[in-house]
Amino acid sequence: MPEPARESERAGAVLPLGVAEVTGPSMVPTLRHGDRLLVHYGARLRIGDVVVLRHPFQQDLLVVKRVAERRDGGWWVLADNAYAGGDSTDYGTVPDELVLGKVRFRYRPRPDGQRSPFAVARWAFSAARPVFCDRSASRRLRAR
Repeated sequence: MPEPARESERAGAVLPLGVAEVTGPSMVPTLRHGDRLLVHYGARLRIGDVVVLRHPFQQDLLVVKRVAERRDGGWWVLADNAYAGGDSTDYGTVPDELVLGKVRFRYRPRPDGQRSPFAVARWAFSAARPVFCDRSASRRLRAR
């Protein structure tokens, strides 16, 4: 689940972008606890996109899930980690107005204790990545 960083919901802003931080294991291996996300608010969604949304029962809680399919009444979203739960299998479809935006970019902060040049180079190579629509994952998730 992400935590909004400062101005996460940027309604009426010039750039519809915001930052969120991931907490919890529901999107492992795609996202890990502590990852920072660049969120494009109001972006058009496709099957397989990773999105930030308001929890349907606790609307002050933001969560990150993958869009699995469009159903009557909203979007069916699933966690990449099948064992973490907390997705549409628990609360059903998510109405359009609760889906805030699409995750465009992921940044992993450098872990404490990485001091060797090799460890820093390895981190730098993998720390920042775009988050793409993963159609193969969405087909796999739909089959569950």
